[in-house]
Amino acid sequence: MEAYCFKCKTKREMNDPQAVYTATGTAATRGVCPVCGTTMFKMGKTPAHEGLPKPEVTARAPRKSKKNGKHSDGPHGGKLVIVESPTEAKTVGRFLGKGYTGKASVGHVRDLLRSTLSVDVENNFTPKYRVPNEKKEVVKEIKKLAKSAAEVYLATDPDREGESISWHLMEAAEIEPERTKRVVFHEITEPAINEAFAHPREIDMNLVNAQQARRVLDRLVGYSISPILWEKVRSRLSAGRVQSVALRLIVEREREIDVFVP
Repeated sequence: MEAYCFKCKTKREMNDPQAVYTATGTAATRGVCPVCGTTMFKMGKTPAHEGLPKPEVTARAPRKSKKNGKHSDGPHGGKLVIVESPTEAKTVGRFLGKGYTGKASVGHVRDLLRSTLSVDVENNFTPKYRVPNEKKEVVKEIKKLAKSAAEVYLATDPDREGESISWHLMEAAEIEPERTKRVVFHEITEPAINEAFAHPREIDMNLVNAQQARRVLDRLVGYSISPILWEKVRSRLSAGRVQSVALRLIVEREREIDVFVP
């Protein structure tokens, strides 16, 4: 069975796959990465789960606080929903009702370093990410909320960038994949949101990698060509990965026209 290895950052055929149930009663398959030896998880029921006893999920007793002896919410209680917009977080939380906590990432939480190329050209164009200073508090709060949630729903935008933001959230906030689900909706209405949460899925790494490739190309083109524009045209101009290639095609065609002999 193929699953995503978060250490190798790629999908691999897992070794020794075993059908299991998580603490919340969700069917999953656990195995080992054949390259790095990291434990791999793939959520979802398989034929191997047939006949496997499902654990009885019982509510945990609230823990007592060490400070005042009062009961407090223990870990893994409730469900955390992460969206991009604060307004969206309130609306989605209201539709889903009690037991769900909405939190906004306010867009991206991790990106390439601004001061350097941040792409290892010699090592398969591996990007180097960091959480910018203005997002450290957001990531810290999401990490804290995720630790005390039974399930984490990543409900960022339904495009490649939204898929990438969900993956970066998992990585930056260190959210365990076995407690994480991806939900996608195309309109902020109660029926659309209920339908999305009834059919969660895993993060689609093909979409994530498509966005990573786009971001890496942005950086390679921008950092290579923009300094030429500053010198020849005007300072602080930026070269885009699409416009630069389109301009090259136009120039080549114009040169062909100039040398054409009727």
